[in-house]
Amino acid sequence: MPSSRSTLPAFRSDLLAGQTAMVTGSSSGIGRAIGVALAEAGAVVHLHARSNATGVAEVRSVIGPAGRDFLADLRDPDACRRWAEQVWETGPIDIWVNNAGVDVLTGDGANEDFEQKFAALWEVDVRATIALSRSIGRQMQARGHGVILNLGWDQAATGMAGDSGEMFAATKGAVMAFTRSLAKSLAPQVRVNCIAPGWIRTKWGDGASEQWDRRARSESLLERWGEPSDVASAALFLASPASRFITGQVLPVNGGFAGTPIGMNTTE
Repeated sequence: MPSSRSTLPAFRSDLLAGQTAMVTGSSSGIGRAIGVALAEAGAVVHLHARSNATGVAEVRSVIGPAGRDFLADLRDPDACRRWAEQVWETGPIDIWVNNAGVDVLTGDGANEDFEQKFAALWEVDVRATIALSRSIGRQMQARGHGVILNLGWDQAATGMAGDSGEMFAATKGAVMAFTRSLAKSLAPQVRVNCIAPGWIRTKWGDGASEQWDRRARSESLLERWGEPSDVASAALFLASPASRFITGQVLPVNGGFAGTPIGMNTTE
């Protein structure tokens, strides 16, 4: 059963007034929630998807017309850099959120083998994050300020058995390590942090089996799934002046990781 805490707590509507944000992969799920949260806090929000124009349009109808919508395939690093330059040419970006990732758990991606899934994750979740962060980060640094947020995974720090655990630990672990180093490269002008979600009720979570539902609840000290809005609240904090003395950090958003219960490991 979904958590009753499915909406954002109240934040000042002018918290990010005068700032412009880009959220990649913002047509659904966590990216959508982050885009909405930043817009509700007063930011002009640009939206992005690889091809889901309908999803982007739906989010735009929620957050209002301020901001631009982009469709871009992030699998090619050179194309990523060219697209980042195109976005910056529309006007400087104050907040850049690298949320885009490949869905290898539902849809067509779920039917691919380990190597195919891993290659897809590496291209988008890792290489695109690095290419976009470096390109935008240099622009922000030259301008004198900015915030970059990346998306990791809480169990990349502890490990999880099975194919999914191995591929996500390798890719999201790389993003988390890169975040710490990029923060040093871009300091003091640009703050760079990473959010590491735990079990969040996105598309895969909505259709999770009883076993996975039980596991997700038992691995959180708060005994529930996280909601996309929980991640969005963390993103809003890290993007805002309230976190002005925080950089180079990885913030788990998982309700407190209780550990994997004995007998609930899986090879899936």
